[in-house]
Amino acid sequence: MSSDLSPAADPAPTTAGQAPAGPHPRVGLLGTGPWAHRTHAPALAAHTGSEFAGVWGRRPEAAAELARKYGVKVYEDPDELFADCDVAAFALPPDVQAPLAVRAAAAGCHLLLDKPVATTPRDARAVADAVEGHGVASVVFLTLRFAEPTAGWVAEQAARTGWFTAAAHWLGAVFPPDGTPSAYADSPWRKDKGGLWDVGPHALSVLIPILGDVTEVSATRGPSDVVQLALRHASGAASTAVLSLGAPSAAAGVGLELRGSEGVHALPGWSDVPGAYGRALDALLTAARTGTPDPRGADFGARLTEILAQAEAQLPAL
Repeated sequence: MSSDLSPAADPAPTTAGQAPAGPHPRVGLLGTGPWAHRTHAPALAAHTGSEFAGVWGRRPEAAAELARKYGVKVYEDPDELFADCDVAAFALPPDVQAPLAVRAAAAGCHLLLDKPVATTPRDARAVADAVEGHGVASVVFLTLRFAEPTAGWVAEQAARTGWFTAAAHWLGAVFPPDGTPSAYADSPWRKDKGGLWDVGPHALSVLIPILGDVTEVSATRGPSDVVQLALRHASGAASTAVLSLGAPSAAAGVGLELRGSEGVHALPGWSDVPGAYGRALDALLTAARTGTPDPRGADFGARLTEILAQAEAQLPAL
């Protein structure tokens, strides 16, 4: 199904929670895990510019439970969801997401993707190619690029010049050595791929728009699943990123500091992740209506996968 989101409509961009002109697009959610429960489903239910149409999951009983909670349809087949909906929203492991996203694009659905889009460059590029080939819009939900005040901060720093270096860290306690695992610990792909793939996209999603594309990357492994990246950017600036899901609880945290001719600037804190997801959906609907691709779309997601795969290839196995 594809609603009339053509460039002819060309409305002004909306802010989160504001209803765009015209019929409300129908959004189907694929995935039933903790992320879907905590972020995707409540954000879709609260978004007044679209209709939360239904849920599909790999575990039918979990899909039925989530659908019942929000009073929406439970789909037994993802292709049925694609046929009914204008937007496919994904809350699935990356290598499950990618082939389904290609099918959704072929069915005419716009794609609200999770990060990473895939864990192989070929699969991630297949999603980007499907978006372009089928003329649909796409957005990858990279939290820092849609949460506030971080999204505005990134835009402000990207407008500055003279950056010299940056240092980022995202140290999660999903699998802490000294405490109870988080709600996201029961995730085979996170256990297998670690912080590089789960939180690496977040760090890169901020570094790249400010410092330019990555032209060189080197990677080293530390304790637990710690990976340290050393990056060179198209602007000439250098950056580092330390990534982990296995940090001690007392050491967990997120930070990013930029240094350059205009001084030192630190990433602000953020909250309201469901609200950020609503803004990601707004961005997707705007891209669909105007025909202008969002810079945080599937092509950017494929580039992130390429960089992470290049880093992973340099690391010894865990």
